[in-house]
Amino acid sequence: MPRNRQRLLAAAVAVATVAAGTTAAAATPPEPQPVTTQNAISSSFADTFADPAIIQGRDGYWYAYATSDPLVANGPFGLMHMARTKDFGSWEYLGTVFDDSTKPSWAAPGSFFWAPDIRYFGGRYVMYFTVTDTAANPGGDPAIGVATAPTPAGPWTATDGPVVAPKPDGNGGYFGTIDPAMLTAADGKRYLYTGGFYGGISVTELSPDGLHSVGTPTQVTIGDRYEGSYVVYRDGWYYLMGSSMNCCAGPTTGYSVFAGRSKSPRGPFLDKDGADLNESRVGGTTVITQNGNKWIGPGHHAFITDAAGQDHIVYHAIDRGTPWLTDPFGINRRPMLIDRIDWIDGWPRTRAGLGPSDSPQPAPTTGSTAGINSTDPAGGLRGATRLAGDSLGGPTASIRGAATTKQAAPGGSVRVEANVRLGNSFTAVLGGGAVVATVSGSKITIVAGGRTATAALPADFDRSQWNNLSVQVAGTTVTARVNDAGLGDVYAEARLAVLGLKVRSAPVSWLGSAELDNLTVRSVADPVRREAVVPEAGKLLAGDEFSAGGLDAGWSWVRPDANAVVADGKLSWPLQNTDLVGSGNNAGLLFHQVPTGDKWIAETKLHLDLGENDIRNYQQAGMIAYLNDDDFARLGDVAIWRTRQTEFGRELVARSSDGATSYGGAAIGRPAPTMWMRLAYNRNAAGEHVYRAGTSIDGKKWTWGASWVLPAGVTPKLGLYAHGDQTGSNPPPVATFDYLRFYATK
Repeated sequence: MPRNRQRLLAAAVAVATVAAGTTAAAATPPEPQPVTTQNAISSSFADTFADPAIIQGRDGYWYAYATSDPLVANGPFGLMHMARTKDFGSWEYLGTVFDDSTKPSWAAPGSFFWAPDIRYFGGRYVMYFTVTDTAANPGGDPAIGVATAPTPAGPWTATDGPVVAPKPDGNGGYFGTIDPAMLTAADGKRYLYTGGFYGGISVTELSPDGLHSVGTPTQVTIGDRYEGSYVVYRDGWYYLMGSSMNCCAGPTTGYSVFAGRSKSPRGPFLDKDGADLNESRVGGTTVITQNGNKWIGPGHHAFITDAAGQDHIVYHAIDRGTPWLTDPFGINRRPMLIDRIDWIDGWPRTRAGLGPSDSPQPAPTTGSTAGINSTDPAGGLRGATRLAGDSLGGPTASIRGAATTKQAAPGGSVRVEANVRLGNSFTAVLGGGAVVATVSGSKITIVAGGRTATAALPADFDRSQWNNLSVQVAGTTVTARVNDAGLGDVYAEARLAVLGLKVRSAPVSWLGSAELDNLTVRSVADPVRREAVVPEAGKLLAGDEFSAGGLDAGWSWVRPDANAVVADGKLSWPLQNTDLVGSGNNAGLLFHQVPTGDKWIAETKLHLDLGENDIRNYQQAGMIAYLNDDDFARLGDVAIWRTRQTEFGRELVARSSDGATSYGGAAIGRPAPTMWMRLAYNRNAAGEHVYRAGTSIDGKKWTWGASWVLPAGVTPKLGLYAHGDQTGSNPPPVATFDYLRFYATK
């Protein structure tokens, strides 16, 4: 170990030892009882608060921002909204980001402003947002705007041009340059992810001030699949998460969030099974999808990490009972929700896979233990000086030399986090010397259990600005990270695994020079590492193996198709040039009797080769739960332009006055020419019929996804379908089903 590091470590441990001795008689105070929240968390001030973004300000408040919409039913239209909370239990509405006098001058008069993304770096708050139409090409040329403010509540000043300009599609129109998300990466560069279904998501480098794009964008997702991206860095990986399918189909909205990861912020991003988000047979590991309760269409999200190190997803969703803000087919009512994120086998899952919550849940942990008032930290520290602070926050704590918390920090797993303005060297000591983390010169260093880990800071890292520093012990893993504002970005992170590491309850000590704000000391939240229970097939109840040379007596047709034949142990069904959506109710449907009882699983094996990369629109086959032509849910392997996807779609009558129907879908898993499909059925307490979809590409490992709910009363039929637009396909593809089976649910 270099001599200067030896001296620094010895001094830090000495400080920690003295501090521990002076407070040994003081027991660690109990942690405050957590606040509970219940979705939707924006209901106290808004009917809709869509595409939420969120950040913690230096004043200790969490600030949330939303897309332009009327805030409440029959209310005035607002140019992006702002609200704030201290505890996620109560909220204060702050007004709009822009008004007609402050909105970007380069936006067309009728432009909308969507999907804000909020960051803090360089001593100011920076907001990226979608401008749906610019004055340069009125009529629909979306671009990305950027505005800055001295405080998270504004005032916001837009730049005089887009940070990402409209992107022509080569056919007289423009690709969907929408839904920005910024990332500061470990290479010291800033990146902006933008784009949507039309054209896919791309990433472009930004100038250091974040106000200009640099170089050539890299496309990271295929078109017709993802929008609403958000990227976080964790354990050496960059996780790109995007929302899929339709955000705004009222009661049939199937929006969901999926993830891929990469070692580079430019990708390629692969899902848990190794499938690329940029492939025709597109990949994606489920982060959140609807589960059959009141919430449908969860998506367009942001991530936060609370004071206990617990990640949370902040998103919008739709109450299927009240899907519209006012009239059917008008503005969707999309309030803001929040739920816990668990990391299962290295992948983010909402409540371990349970999805959106509709009952009281623990709120994100805020505030501090160890006698620290997070917004006035000097009062809980021995050896620190109280400073008045600035316009961004309240009083701060200045450390010049040595300081300790006046009370002991929790033992075991513990997290210490603060906004920091760093001097040349700053060291934090946890557990009386068990863990020592130092930011000095151009690197971060961790020393624990006789081992050392380091990580390099970017060459242009500005320690004079406010940044975020966290040191966390979680079990036997120690991490120290410096980043912009604790939103999943990273300048540098040192990580060390130490078997047998024990951190005792002791004051936290610091040595060196820094100014601290928003200081928190907390026990680390207990991690959930096991996925929630998913449906599992038990004994075989009924079905048809197609081995008798024809259909058994349990089958029945709606609009029989003579081209569907049973031979060689299979049902072969050329895709009909027909449809079942809207008024196009001319597709043949084949149904089988379902088991008695309130729980079972239907399964089929399907072979359908839809090719790759060529344009095919909605050729598909699969399983269907059916009440009538305007009320059904279907699970299919489907071609959507150049993509091949697995879609669990839903149609129902959305306006009773004229019978107008709404259709939407949720994506599930990855398609393949041969795949297995399941629909797990149960009846809920209201007597409604709930179907959850699962898919597999080997018949063994199943991916379970979204649930759709059909109304109580008549039990839906369950069967098979094969249809779609056959333009360019001669002969039409043939769907081959090996069987339809019904299993008991274990």
